Amino acid sequence: MKLSYGLTIEQTQKLTMTPELIQAIRILQFNTQELDSFVHEELLENPVLEIDSKGKEESSIDIQEKIREDYDDEESYKQWERSPDKEEYSYEQFVSKEETLEDYLLLQLTFSNLKGNDLKIGRYIIEAIDENGYLTVSVEQISKIFKISCEKTEKILDVIQTFEPLGVAARDLKECLIIQLAAKGLLDEVTEYIILNHLEDLGENKLNKIAKAIGISVSQIQMISDMIRTLEPKPGRSFSAGESVKYIVPDVFVEKMNDEYVVTSNESSLPHIMVSPYYNSLVREAKNDEELSKYINDKFNSALWLIKSIEQRKRTIYNVVTAVVEHQKEFLDKGPKYLKTLTLKQIADDIGMHESTVSRSVNGKYMQTPRGVFEIKYFFSGGITGNDGEGVSSNSIKTMIKEIIDGENPAKPFSDQDIVGKLSDKGIEISRRTVAKYREGMNILSSSKRRRY
Repeated sequence: MKLSYGLTIEQTQKLTMTPELIQAIRILQFNTQELDSFVHEELLENPVLEIDSKGKEESSIDIQEKIREDYDDEESYKQWERSPDKEEYSYEQFVSKEETLEDYLLLQLTFSNLKGNDLKIGRYIIEAIDENGYLTVSVEQISKIFKISCEKTEKILDVIQTFEPLGVAARDLKECLIIQLAAKGLLDEVTEYIILNHLEDLGENKLNKIAKAIGISVSQIQMISDMIRTLEPKPGRSFSAGESVKYIVPDVFVEKMNDEYVVTSNESSLPHIMVSPYYNSLVREAKNDEELSKYINDKFNSALWLIKSIEQRKRTIYNVVTAVVEHQKEFLDKGPKYLKTLTLKQIADDIGMHESTVSRSVNGKYMQTPRGVFEIKYFFSGGITGNDGEGVSSNSIKTMIKEIIDGENPAKPFSDQDIVGKLSDKGIEISRRTVAKYREGMNILSSSKRRRY
């Protein structure tokens, strides 16, 4: 084979991702909070952009007309608007800083009988309690740090363990449960023995095994088990962890009007930005400065593209949700049991978009419906085809399984195979293994662990 160099001319086709296209894709996949943060960054970097405090997306030049020129169908922008006289925010939507577990315990410490160095040790113990309410350091470690005896440390810990919430400052689950029962006056020798020696068996619902080991009736063990299950295994979880509270902001509203479901974009969730009127004066000043003129034009085009991308994001999400609502009307009318199987491809085909675009549109976006607030991707799920030929989603099957279990005789709970039979009666054919997978996904115990004596 002879190797040689040469010049050839050939034609090739390839897709190039421009910076503008990359930005548009990023904006589409942003959730509401991410989009808001991104826009605020752009406002800091681009002097041509500013917040439209009046909520009007217009400026000294007609921005909307420039954006509409890039779309074939001008009507696509005419979406339902929420009533302008409705308040977008209310005082109920804002909360003050939440009290943490540590705050609550330190407040109680100030009213305790601990003084001087004991008070410092008490504070150290409280600061060593995790968000679930458990002590994360040993008595020996505390004693070594403060150079006191373990007995002294135990006495201070005993004081902290009398604080609310009951069970706080325990070193393990067993101690946590015992503290709670003792405080309520419900602790006896049998119950304490069961907690210390048979807690795992209790969790596995092996009541017969415990009854034989202790020599009392299964019904007595059942009563003790029921009492223990009323206790809080994580006393601290009812308190804030000290982090900011995150709220779900729906991107769209779905409301029923005259027997029809109407999709409305949540305008309050979108940042209102516009090209600043200051832009015109900048253009005049830059007439004789080529470098400044180029800089201003670049910033103007960047601002224009950002406004266009946000509008495109709103339009895409609106179209996707409208198509989803069309497929899931039975769910909206009758509830979770009527959720149908739905794929990204089905919606993509309906609205003439690529599956990846639909995927970015639904991920992290929420819709408020008459049945509650749902992440849009909740409505996309696989499933099976029922005997009537209709697709039944996995979420719908889970709802049916839960209803079957809720209606069982607690003394004779349904096995997974029993549930398979009952679903078959409804025209749904699935395997026992699939039932077990769905049941475990809903944190429902097996029949042997659900049985009551």
